[in-house]
Amino acid sequence: MNTAAIHPQINDRINHRINENVERIQDHEIDLNNLLAMQYFPECGGLALFAGTVRNHHNGKDVQSLKYTAYKPLAEKMIRQIEQEIEQKYGVSYVRVVHRIGHLNIGEVAIYAVARSDHRREAFAACEEAVERVKHEVPVWKEEFYTDGSSIFVEGCCIRTDFNGLPQNRFNHDASHLVFQHQQFQNQKTPQGTFHKIFPLTGQQQTQQQNKQAIQQKVTDE
Repeated sequence: MNTAAIHPQINDRINHRINENVERIQDHEIDLNNLLAMQYFPECGGLALFAGTVRNHHNGKDVQSLKYTAYKPLAEKMIRQIEQEIEQKYGVSYVRVVHRIGHLNIGEVAIYAVARSDHRREAFAACEEAVERVKHEVPVWKEEFYTDGSSIFVEGCCIRTDFNGLPQNRFNHDASHLVFQHQQFQNQKTPQGTFHKIFPLTGQQQTQQQNKQAIQQKVTDE
């Protein structure tokens, strides 16, 4: 289908449908070829791709593996909203982000972000901002497991401090890595700047329920 020849408003509706059924939170290996949507967007000369993989070290410790968990209903909604906002902000044809959950080993892909536009500048900017916003705003939690047998939950961090227009700056995020010792808090990180609820040692099951209730209350309030 030659989407470039279609009226802009119709073209926008078609673009939003491409890979719309793809889950933004997945518990299996992400199909990158499908996500790239190479058979569409003949008007686009720029394609930016970011892949975040599991590295083998953090803060001087040897990492063995990671485990991602998420509150999926809200995470799916938020990622789709972020995609649409970035498409409109940069005037790009296509932005998609997919994040893995579950247990990941070193070298496995945890997140893909794709942006397609007429030119490379807009594609680069859209792709980068999509990653930053998902890492900051979406309820996805990361637990790192180390070779010494310990583990911690790690809070997401923005690698840039000059996104003055991004919502996270309203939350006074200082672009630093914050960690919660697993030995002290049997909990999952709540989204930076949204909830900041750290529950005491009450058992993993009870803590997860408290986190979900806090998120559900936030959705209800909105």
